[in-house]
Amino acid sequence: MNDLRVRSASEADLAALVRLRDEAARWMLARDITGQWLPGELDEDHFRRVMAHGEVWLAEVGGRIAGAWELWWEDEDAWGPQPPVAGYVHRLMVDRGVAAPGTGRLLLTAAEQRVAAVGRTCVRLDCLAGNAQLNAYYRNAGYRPVGRKEGKPQPSGTPKSFTLLEKELRKAG
Repeated sequence: MNDLRVRSASEADLAALVRLRDEAARWMLARDITGQWLPGELDEDHFRRVMAHGEVWLAEVGGRIAGAWELWWEDEDAWGPQPPVAGYVHRLMVDRGVAAPGTGRLLLTAAEQRVAAVGRTCVRLDCLAGNAQLNAYYRNAGYRPVGRKEGKPQPSGTPKSFTLLEKELRKAG
């Protein structure tokens, strides 16, 4: 795992991001995790828009993409208007054929470090309310539930309910 390399995604990575997202969606469906993601929901334009207003990060192992995540600087659909104190993690995903166990947690830590590097004091994310396993994953990573968002718009067009979670970042020094 020492050779995990994190970098900002570029236009050249768009097809790989779509493929990674679709593979993660298929993995969930194969394990009867429904209501979360569906293959084909997001295209290259989605990731291009995120890159224009936020950040998309990739993790590579041996030159192969092991995972990715989006980092937004605001998320009014889920959190409403907020002061600029947080970074918002979205679409944390790993390629289970490339990534070693624990890679998701390393990606989450990298996202937290990026948020801290720009001077923000907490990381926020939302998690499908009905996905108990994923909610527990984030709680075990130090995130605490702080609310619930009912009827958040989705790429599929069907609004869903989400648990809102946040983690305070330690101040350096």
